[in-house]
Amino acid sequence: MSRALATTPSTPPQPLPSQLDGTRLPAHVALIMDGNGRWARQRGLPRVMGHRAGVEALKRTLRLCSDWGIGALTAYAFSTENWTRPGEEVTFLMTLFESVLARELEALEREQVRIRFLGDLEALPSRLQDLIAAATARTAVNDGIHFNVCTNYGGRRELVRAARRLAQRAAAGELDAATIDEALFADELFTAGEVDPDLLIRTSGEQRISNFLLWQLAYAELHITEVLWPDFDQAALLAALLDYQGRTRRFGGITAAS
Repeated sequence: MSRALATTPSTPPQPLPSQLDGTRLPAHVALIMDGNGRWARQRGLPRVMGHRAGVEALKRTLRLCSDWGIGALTAYAFSTENWTRPGEEVTFLMTLFESVLARELEALEREQVRIRFLGDLEALPSRLQDLIAAATARTAVNDGIHFNVCTNYGGRRELVRAARRLAQRAAAGELDAATIDEALFADELFTAGEVDPDLLIRTSGEQRISNFLLWQLAYAELHITEVLWPDFDQAALLAALLDYQGRTRRFGGITAAS
């Protein structure tokens, strides 16, 4: 069972709500955390304050997923398209990533969270790259929840990268192109070794996947909520999981009721 993140006397582990069936929880939840800017604008605050509040929402969600026994959480933190945002916002986000990672690493390690960063990390500031490498190494053998942070990530770029790596291996004679199947392709993705998400949650009411985990979300259940990401709380997560448990997952087949 996963342990609560940064548990203190004021934030005790949260028991699984009685409405949920503990045997039917998603093994892996993916998040598109949308609405930070709108949340700030509604309050007359700078956009950066929405991003700060969004960090707290992510910490809450990670803690709850850990407490409730969900094995993996993957968050879309920064896409390859986000570089087109105003320079001061991008700079703030990079600095925020650095400060949060430096501040939270000890708690992540103590609570046995395994953290990985997925994406083209070489384009990130060097200090952030160093912090990412240290966090990945220090938590690699932890046996709690798997926390994947997609940073400078794009789904199409990931697929091209996987295809190119397989082509290079075939050209080098390391494998026969005819043997390439879904399993070999998945092994070249950033998420190699992780089960595919069962549930995608997107906040703020937007109804698209925005170039996120294009391969991995093939059979995920989608939960769209109007809640803006900084307001995403225990009730919102519970609603998403109840929605998930109310679905009949057919994976392209049919059931007796169909």
